[in-house]
Amino acid sequence: MAYSKSEVYDEDVTQGLMKNYREAIRLLGEDPDREGLLKTPERIAKAMQFITQGYSQDAQAIINSAKFHEDVSEMIVVKDIELYSMCEHHMLPFYGKAHIAYIPNGWITGLSKLARVVDVFSRRLQVQERLTTQILDAIVQSLNPVGAAVVIEANHLCMMMRGVSKQNSVTTTSAFFGEFEKIPTRDEFLKLISSRLH
Repeated sequence: MAYSKSEVYDEDVTQGLMKNYREAIRLLGEDPDREGLLKTPERIAKAMQFITQGYSQDAQAIINSAKFHEDVSEMIVVKDIELYSMCEHHMLPFYGKAHIAYIPNGWITGLSKLARVVDVFSRRLQVQERLTTQILDAIVQSLNPVGAAVVIEANHLCMMMRGVSKQNSVTTTSAFFGEFEKIPTRDEFLKLISSRLH
């Protein structure tokens, strides 16, 4: 049986991006008709639509699709959520991990939904600072928790591949709401995400 793969892309978007990427390849000094580059504009066009699919997704709808009433008042932490995004300044990737916590106020959501919220906002042209607060805001608006926290640690290829060319730098951003604005709660969260409990 022959190999086949089925993916769905907006044809108008694909064609427009292909035309632009073909021209970009030419302007960079390459021959877009060279065998190895013939299908590159199409590949990039489809890859970019996948990488930026977060624009067509709704984080609050995702959380609300698995929202349950529970009388839980302890901290819930999901750490080491992988994320991949694109720096909006140079359109180069940044990647790393997100750590999320919240203290319920009568409502919880499925744990996988928190990871999906990370994807919704990371699969866009982004800056890490905004990404961090968007994740926090979606959780706060959907669950109305007693408190919520998001920390992101990421490596940025715009710093590693160009300009300053620093290979080992890691950028950390954080956003806190409610109970996590208090030092004891924040410290407990930071200790939990720093420890190796598993």
